[in-house]
Amino acid sequence: MKKLFFLCCIVLFTSCSAQTTEAEDKKAILAVMKTQEKAWSQNDLEGFMQGYWKSDSLKFYGSRGLTKGWDQTLANYKKGYPTKEHSGTLSFIIDDISKIEENSYWVMGQYHLKRSVGDANGNFLIIFKKIDGEWKIVADMSS
Repeated sequence: MKKLFFLCCIVLFTSCSAQTTEAEDKKAILAVMKTQEKAWSQNDLEGFMQGYWKSDSLKFYGSRGLTKGWDQTLANYKKGYPTKEHSGTLSFIIDDISKIEENSYWVMGQYHLKRSVGDANGNFLIIFKKIDGEWKIVADMSS
């Protein structure tokens, strides 16, 4: 009986700690996105891009098609949002964060840009992966 009780305790502890880890992961991912909102809203595009994986393997899929690489993604942002009037104030609405596999999540949501040159709104699906202990966006599909 003691062995059964001990086994049940281990199973319960393992499942509880797994849920805590997932909750911590989601909290950390949301913190990255909050930092991105602040940077974007200050027209700090390099700061915004710190949430992305700095790699040639980064993928961004938007209205202009597929962009590969961190540098090209930043260049596209700089071209499309050259001033504070163009970048405006960014806010995200998160509709879902789901674990894909260990150290990978997708985030589905909406972005809203309040701008003097006209507001812009859309949807996104981004994939976060924990790389070298940090949560980074490895793929972004925004419309």
